[in-house]
Amino acid sequence: MASENLAMEIFLFSQIMVGMIGNSSILLYYIILISTGKLLRATDRIIEHLVFANCLYIISKGIPQTLSYYGIKDFLDDIGCKLINYIYRITRGQSLYAMCLLSCFQAITISPSNSRWMMLKHRATKYLGPSCSVGWLVQLFLNIMTPIEVSRPMYIKNVTNWKIYEYCSWFASGNVGTGLYMFLLCSSDGLCLGLMACSSVSMVSILHRHKKQVKYIHSSQYLLSASPENRATQSILILVFTFVISYSFSSIMVIFMAFSKYPMLLQICVTFLESCFPIVCPFVLMRTIKPSFSLILSCFCKR
Repeated sequence: MASENLAMEIFLFSQIMVGMIGNSSILLYYIILISTGKLLRATDRIIEHLVFANCLYIISKGIPQTLSYYGIKDFLDDIGCKLINYIYRITRGQSLYAMCLLSCFQAITISPSNSRWMMLKHRATKYLGPSCSVGWLVQLFLNIMTPIEVSRPMYIKNVTNWKIYEYCSWFASGNVGTGLYMFLLCSSDGLCLGLMACSSVSMVSILHRHKKQVKYIHSSQYLLSASPENRATQSILILVFTFVISYSFSSIMVIFMAFSKYPMLLQICVTFLESCFPIVCPFVLMRTIKPSFSLILSCFCKR
């Protein structure tokens, strides 16, 4: 058991390091772009918010989770538990919102010029930046109940309605207000997932039609793979698929964990599934974002 625990601890720590390095590299790339006066694309604004949310997610969820698996207990006080879990809930929701925004905008971008969606492209580009900022405000208000429901671990047996989960305690209330609040959170997540699914189906359909139209051209497969828009669309589809799979299976695991006799094993599975997207995300984005050494050198030369 000791060797298995050590292997799990090393694996979780490796996940955190790989995820932080990948997302920090993307953030550094955009910092260099801004410092050198380069113009950002519309999708770059969304990706900035997405990788920043991923970094905060890894810090607020991955690091405390790993410390708890290492056997370190009571490393967070009441304020620390409230703050860490509040940031975790906000960044989780913002990642979902940013992915929804990214997939919908890409579907509008690659739509045919005679499509009615093309009329929205200019308007969507104009309001893309403010929409990302509004997403953070929405998540701040949607998860406002999290600090109230979270506290430091309570080991007193006569404390009712409080359940200890790893490094913090959660207040478990079965009243109508809590049920309505959970319904609101699930509805907002379901709306984003539904929009992501619709935009993904639309992108696959557009790419399939485009491939059929150019199949008579010699080496059309090479042309499709070399197109920046098609490469970006394929990357976004991979991200959407990864996000939906990890989000869906982790949600199912959380439900089973509430009724399981072995919650620790299921919690490890939930941690792995929830960490998949923020770790995979930057490396998929690197297919379309290719920073060059000349850009980095020009930045240092100006300094």
